[in-house]
Amino acid sequence: MAEPSTKPTDADVADFLAAATPARRREDGVRLAEIFAEVTGAEPVMWGPSIVGYGSYCYVSPRNPRTRGEWPKVAFSPRKAQLSLYGLKDLPEGAALLPSLGTYTEGAGCVYVRRLDQIDLEVLRRLVAIAWARGDDQ
Repeated sequence: MAEPSTKPTDADVADFLAAATPARRREDGVRLAEIFAEVTGAEPVMWGPSIVGYGSYCYVSPRNPRTRGEWPKVAFSPRKAQLSLYGLKDLPEGAALLPSLGTYTEGAGCVYVRRLDQIDLEVLRRLVAIAWARGDDQ
């Protein structure tokens, strides 16, 4: 079985966020780091070269139950085109609340947001709290 490429690293989160482009993505990334830290009470860790994660849990692939790995409970990445938010829709409670978030699109494992001013930050906080409360085996 291949090793997952996205694992926790020792890279500096602040340096990563400071280098994000364009400027709006950098500002939104810093704000997301503040919100995620406030809700989780955890320190951020870089996962791979571009994901800022909080906590971790053991996931089981829905397609192949023998495929397991470690992934952050909640995470984000300030990518050039949009913000990628991870863990917010994985649990039924989060999926049910997601339509209240504001303007977003969905990928297979994440939620994409163009700008933080297009979403309800209180709903985001609730989504992060739901994901953060997941057990280690979910």
